[in-house]
Amino acid sequence: MLLTALISGLVLGGTYALVAMGLTLQYGISRIMNLAYGEITIFAAFSAFILFSTFGINPLLGMAIVLPGAFVFGYLIYGVMMQPLVSRSSRTGSLEVDSILATFGLLFVIQGVMLITFGSNYTSYNYLNFGVNVLGANIAANRLLAFALAIVIGGVLFLVLTRTRWGTTIRAIAVAPASAPLVGINVNRTARFAFALGTMLAASGGVMVSMYQTFNASMGVVFTMKALVIVIMGGLGNLMGALVAGLLLGLVETFVATYVDPGLTLASTYLIFLVVLLWKPAGLFGKAAGR
Repeated sequence: MLLTALISGLVLGGTYALVAMGLTLQYGISRIMNLAYGEITIFAAFSAFILFSTFGINPLLGMAIVLPGAFVFGYLIYGVMMQPLVSRSSRTGSLEVDSILATFGLLFVIQGVMLITFGSNYTSYNYLNFGVNVLGANIAANRLLAFALAIVIGGVLFLVLTRTRWGTTIRAIAVAPASAPLVGINVNRTARFAFALGTMLAASGGVMVSMYQTFNASMGVVFTMKALVIVIMGGLGNLMGALVAGLLLGLVETFVATYVDPGLTLASTYLIFLVVLLWKPAGLFGKAAGR
């Protein structure tokens, strides 16, 4: 029982971490707090469901369709909605507030489209829904696959950001956005690409969630709030912090659901969030002001 809960928690935490990494990337590079982030995750889950149930395309192949579409969507949204806000913020300095208001409206647009298209009922599909013995614990194969995908995608992203020239450019903007243009970095183009990449990570999380969870059109706000909690807990703009905080959150939720009460999982999320903020206000891997 303990081992099963531990592995299930790591599976859930891995998905949370991957989703939160995308939001960390968007905020850390683009300085945009995207409140419509969870809606992208749920829309991707519905897309995977349609591809599987209607066309017989399994989620692994479905990712090859959904993720490029999500990247293009994020790229266009940044150009149409966010770019004017970024340009205006150079005079007003209000990008964060403006982006929150803009994406709050986008949240309801995407959610409304999903409600009209898919209805409000919970949705799921049967994919690799059989048990696999892992160190004596019986874990669903679809959960293990989701965990493996989260590790691979998150690992590739981390290596790209820490081992490539493009990753160095991204980190330079995250650390010193005002100084980056002085060394020839096109901040706007890089920020737009990072925003689109974050959207793609949100979609990848949605496809993985669809493999083993039920979902509906109104669940996006839950994923947005959990991603925000993870981003703040880990430290704003810190990918390693998002990874650790995501795994921690998944473990806490699973253990509470298994040993206490499933109805208290959301309460446990905000309790641990509060504890971390009281202990380290800048987040687990964040740096306090002035240090």
